Amino acid sequence: MAFEGLSERLQSVMKKLRGKGKVTEADVKEAMREVRLALLEADVNFKVVKTFIDRVKERAVGQEVLQSLTPGQQVIKVVNEELQELMGGEQSKLAQANKPPTKIMMVGLQGAGKTTTSGKLVRYLQKQNRRTLLVAADVYRPAAIKQLEVLGADLNTPVFSLGDQANPVDIAEQGVAKASAEGFDYVIIDTAGRLHIDEQMMDELKQIREQIRPDEILLVVDAMTGQDAVNVADHFNKQLGLTGVVLTKLDGDTRGGAALSVKSVTNCPIKFVGMGEKTDALEPFHPDRMASRILGMGDVLSLIEKAQSAVDKEKAKDLERKMRTLSFTFDDFLDQLQQVRKMGPLEDMLSMLPGAGQIKGLKNIQVDEKQLSRVEAIIRSMTPKEKEHPEIINASRRKRIAAGSGTTVQDVNRLLKQFEDMKKMMKQFSNMAKGMKKKKRGGFRFPFMP
Repeated sequence: MAFEGLSERLQSVMKKLRGKGKVTEADVKEAMREVRLALLEADVNFKVVKTFIDRVKERAVGQEVLQSLTPGQQVIKVVNEELQELMGGEQSKLAQANKPPTKIMMVGLQGAGKTTTSGKLVRYLQKQNRRTLLVAADVYRPAAIKQLEVLGADLNTPVFSLGDQANPVDIAEQGVAKASAEGFDYVIIDTAGRLHIDEQMMDELKQIREQIRPDEILLVVDAMTGQDAVNVADHFNKQLGLTGVVLTKLDGDTRGGAALSVKSVTNCPIKFVGMGEKTDALEPFHPDRMASRILGMGDVLSLIEKAQSAVDKEKAKDLERKMRTLSFTFDDFLDQLQQVRKMGPLEDMLSMLPGAGQIKGLKNIQVDEKQLSRVEAIIRSMTPKEKEHPEIINASRRKRIAAGSGTTVQDVNRLLKQFEDMKKMMKQFSNMAKGMKKKKRGGFRFPFMP
């Protein structure tokens, strides 16, 4: 999970401060010492760490904190705001040219994931109903053109290529001309990389830049390489003048040093982060949401956006009605399970809940995707009548369902028990809602509601 180690350390420090009725300069100094160590362990650039600590300390020992009624919470607020600033402050959106097509030039070292990220970017733009042309300008890496063509076929997006003997500058120029002539909204040029930065590669990229004058030059770097990623970003930025960075494999980077350093070192914003291998696993980078996630405050907005993109609105309305009338069946359960799985790994979604890291049982939870597959198999082995009326499932039916799903009778029993418990809970909520409706005029409130 992204930032796992750093998040645990910082949350521990903030928890100590939150519990204090009064915060002294000595308390702030001790907390900042631990924060400094946590950031350095997370492979954050040491100059960035020094600047960050100085800024937080300067604000945290000021009157706005020490004389406030909740000084501990004020320090946490300062740390949260400075973390946001460190990562760019506000979301940096993808450019859009006044006259289509918007030209995006993808650059980076070999193995960072340029070609795959180009495909993910197409998928991201498709969700906004944008037509995109991919241009295969990497003529050096074996099968690079073929890889892009396969991606294009999967995404139902055309790929422009002149073969691996053509000049990359000519390929880029003709690709942009084709996109302009055929009315594409975006054109993405997948350029060649090397195993290391060299003069020949940079000269070629500069020629492409001068020829097509891109609206975006996006550098793709592997987040798991830490400070190497930051150094690469700095070098590319000085040579080409980057407009943004895409950090791949952030879901596997438990430290997070690159994400916390790249903006400060290069003054170049992180525009997207790769959070998985699937084509839809590219997310816009929100510094404020990421800072909240690191400090254990959750990321409810991203969770809502994931749900909105994955959940069918009409089905959600129908489900709400069924839950209210207690007519929820195993078919509905299966449908909901499939929609939730579309949102990504469940442990990632749990990490977006505020305070999830502090809840016993949720911390370090590992959701077994195979177990979810077993649940699906059990439900699919039921007859339509059994799905609608699970109370008819007797011992012989349970044996048949277990055999048909490749599971055990105990697995079937467990699922039936969980389903029954869930229906009981729905009934309690339904009764509670009715009670609230009756008492609404009298100003009924739950004891814990403000």
